[in-house]
Amino acid sequence: MPESDSKANTGRSGPTLGCDDGYITSEDPRDFGWVKENVPCQTACPAGTDIPTYIWEILQGRPGDSYEINREANVLPGILGRICSRPCEGKCRHGWPGNGDPVSICHLKRAAADLKDRGHRLNESLYAPSGKKVAIIGSGPAGVAAAHDLSLMGHDVTVFEREERPGGMLAYGIPEFRLPREILHEEIHNALRLGVTLKTGVTVGNGKGEIPLASLRADFDAVLLATGCMKAIDLPLRDDPDGHAMHGLGQAKYGFDFLLEMHRGEAKTVGKRVAVVGAGFTALDCARVAYRLGAEEVTIHLRTTEEYIPVTREEILEAKRENVALLGLRTPVALKADKDGTIKAVEFAQNRLGGWRENGRRKAIPIAGSEFEVGCDTLLVAIGQRTVHDLLDEKIALDRWNNAEVGDDWMTSLEGVFAAGDYVKGASTVIEAVGQGRKAAQAMDTWLMGKPRRKQVVRIERVEEPLRQRAFDFIERHHMPTQAITTRVHDLGCEVETGYDPDLAREEAKRCYLCNLHYKIDIDNCIYCRACIDVAPKNCIKMVDGIKINPDGTYGDLSETAEWDHVGAIWIDNNECIRCGACYQVCPTKCISITRNRLVMQEV
Repeated sequence: MPESDSKANTGRSGPTLGCDDGYITSEDPRDFGWVKENVPCQTACPAGTDIPTYIWEILQGRPGDSYEINREANVLPGILGRICSRPCEGKCRHGWPGNGDPVSICHLKRAAADLKDRGHRLNESLYAPSGKKVAIIGSGPAGVAAAHDLSLMGHDVTVFEREERPGGMLAYGIPEFRLPREILHEEIHNALRLGVTLKTGVTVGNGKGEIPLASLRADFDAVLLATGCMKAIDLPLRDDPDGHAMHGLGQAKYGFDFLLEMHRGEAKTVGKRVAVVGAGFTALDCARVAYRLGAEEVTIHLRTTEEYIPVTREEILEAKRENVALLGLRTPVALKADKDGTIKAVEFAQNRLGGWRENGRRKAIPIAGSEFEVGCDTLLVAIGQRTVHDLLDEKIALDRWNNAEVGDDWMTSLEGVFAAGDYVKGASTVIEAVGQGRKAAQAMDTWLMGKPRRKQVVRIERVEEPLRQRAFDFIERHHMPTQAITTRVHDLGCEVETGYDPDLAREEAKRCYLCNLHYKIDIDNCIYCRACIDVAPKNCIKMVDGIKINPDGTYGDLSETAEWDHVGAIWIDNNECIRCGACYQVCPTKCISITRNRLVMQEV
């Protein structure tokens, strides 16, 4: 592949769009590169969800088809449509400077799930039975996603879950007011319905009555470890770096354990003043649960400030609406107890913001001599979770963060034992776990069968006319309707977000730029009349004398020119294109074509 095309060559080896079906499939690196570069929302999604296509189906009034497109990459759309961390929205082209706010991608995912017919039929392609048996330890999002795909591939899958209900952190870590249990149960059932054997209340480990890993390795052809991060990170303090002070202290609890026990059915109470230490979704969940349990004053204490914590803006807003206060720039250094051994205050050191850490978050630097106390009746600490490996009777290699170490094939150091999700990555997000589970399933299928049976290609479909109107660009983002504060804060089971109705969903869907539409000029038929340049609403059509091709197949910088004797092509810069179709409508020679470029899986 040359570094640059001096005359803006857009050619492609292989077949053209002249086929009867109106589409081709391509494995050309330039086509993969185009999708990666020009569909930033899909590229940002850890599961690779085809976001523009599912939004288009909503706009066309086909929520069931939209739901199925979601399930091709993300088997839990109704769940993720409620609790996803939304990395896609941070990359949405509509949210770029000058373009307005990002599209409500996550809310539209939920709309597809909510608005589909009750009798909706799931569409899935099945392989013949392979004769292979797979054991999956853990029924969280990674385990469920892997079990779904492996069962479709014809393998006999058994999932082992230590809790009485499947779902992992979905069932035991996320409150019902964010994730209704009927939605959770429906989607897990749909994911496991094609022959997966689910064994709940069964623990894999070394204890009495537990199943050792060695036994599973002997009975199954492959094993997947998807147990997540099931241990709260201890709170280090000034005179207690190992975090022992929390244990045995009355009304002081790790937030992870607090939610886990509550969802197991244990009755929970809190005092009037609740202090929460932490900066993630679990910390916000603990604070909102505490308010529903009767707390009068709930505060969340952050090491940095709220603009740097890894949760969505909507979650912060809803917590504040429920009277939760977020207090920043403080690190706990000591715990104070009364004579009965019950928490009465937390001593903090004041912080200042430092530089950036490797994970993209700000450093918090304590200020010497700045200590102060905050009184509380209940303390909930939610500073993260970590993996535990005491369930293994056979040791596996661990990385420097004490997580399972896997190769490119998702296999651990034990032959035939794979791992995915938080057990590999550490505490992350549900969408990351789903993406990892599906990638691990693909790798396991290849290993079990001795060859890959599916591959990713770019499907390039002919589009006959523009699909957007310029007026759609000026529609403001539609925020999610919610229950009234007075209704929701007294009921742990009252879902806060009520969902889009069909009209609201279609209006929000109009905002999507449909970035997978590829507008391209046939330079052999272009007469260089400049009509497209004159009508373009943005600087998206340019005269160029060359285009750089990056090593990964994406198009790099354009070499623009204003001199006609140097023009190699009139080029549509898809990075700036808003897919309004104005150029297509005005072109006198009809040399502009439109295709929809999608990543799809294909049989090998």
